[in-house]
Amino acid sequence: MKTLYPEINPYQTFFLETGSQHAVYVEQSGNPDGIPVIFLHGGPCSGTKPDHRRFFNPEFYRIILFDQRGCGRSLPFGELEHNSTQHLIEDMERIRRHLQIDQWLLFGGSWGGALALLYAQQHGDKVLGMIIRGVFLARQQDLDWFIKGGAGLIYPEQWQELLASIPEQSAENLLQGLCDALWHEDKAAQKRAAKAWMDWGGQVALGNEFQPEADGEVTEQMIQQVRMEMHYARHRYFIEENQILENCRRLQSIPTVIIHGRYDLVCPMEAGMKLVQALPAADYIVLPNAGHIAKGDEMIDALVTASDRFAAGLALTP
Repeated sequence: MKTLYPEINPYQTFFLETGSQHAVYVEQSGNPDGIPVIFLHGGPCSGTKPDHRRFFNPEFYRIILFDQRGCGRSLPFGELEHNSTQHLIEDMERIRRHLQIDQWLLFGGSWGGALALLYAQQHGDKVLGMIIRGVFLARQQDLDWFIKGGAGLIYPEQWQELLASIPEQSAENLLQGLCDALWHEDKAAQKRAAKAWMDWGGQVALGNEFQPEADGEVTEQMIQQVRMEMHYARHRYFIEENQILENCRRLQSIPTVIIHGRYDLVCPMEAGMKLVQALPAADYIVLPNAGHIAKGDEMIDALVTASDRFAAGLALTP
């Protein structure tokens, strides 16, 4: 069973100007002459972490991480103006051109996987292949599962805590209620909604491993992070309904690996099945004991194996 590669440090970090108030954090590690791969983090607004470099053999890969607009180390944190899915796709193209890369591998999970698919549908000639984990298709039904009681049937106690964090009259429209609370002038209301949302996401993603902090401080950065998630959700991720699946005809020639955990309650298995039906040539790997996040022996083995297979298939030797 494969494990993460050893920890490594970037050999380059910089902020990429975007022609707006946003400056996007970008880093490179691994082999400067290796196969370019870009890691697309989830969220929106989760940001990259050092362990994200470790899915790739640093002898074979030129590993590129970036924090999406308003996320992680990108500046200014939490900025919502000029922050949409199309802006993120354009940032990816800016990064590719700045680094003088002709083609690269896309590696993304959850929201990052959706972003990879959307980028490839616009810039397929720039894509060597895709590794997609925990398929998120950004459809209305995917949002409804998470915020209209689908996952709430699995974790009803935490679901009730989330509903209790917003005014009673808003419970029928949870998304709007959360937005009203998060942008309310009452700081206590902001903190209450932000904590309930983060606890809800943690419970659904981590299951029995989730341990809420009863007295944990809710920081301004946490509020801004949740606001960004709501910003994307209330704008339906800035795409048309079912856009990803309907445009998969553009992706048929791109080598793709789709990896989905059977116990993923953030992005249920149906989404993975729908994507593989739209991309029948893709390799589809169902992990019987894995959930949503990119952790655990089974999930790490599958992701590292996929990246190793791409490296071998492209016949690059260190």
